[in-house]
Amino acid sequence: MLMHNPPHPGEIIKELCLEPLNLTVTETAKALGVSRKTLSSIINGKAGISPEMAVRLSIAFNTSSESWVNQQSQYDLWQAEQHRGDLHVTCLSAA
Repeated sequence: MLMHNPPHPGEIIKELCLEPLNLTVTETAKALGVSRKTLSSIINGKAGISPEMAVRLSIAFNTSSESWVNQQSQYDLWQAEQHRGDLHVTCLSAA
């Protein structure tokens, strides 16, 4: 069952990782080994979390990489389901 309107993983990074630790985007990006622009795009919901970024986040925040990938997957699937009616797909089934 899909979560109802799950937050973008970037919101989770901001609210549960950066804010409690009083970290800036610049400090966090440096610690993650990515550009400030890359992290900012994720935090602002303009980019998703790649498997590599999930590993980086898991190392930096002592979490599992799977949790980050799962959050991104749930978010992406929920977004796609919102446009289910716009898809022109024919149902195929075995006889």
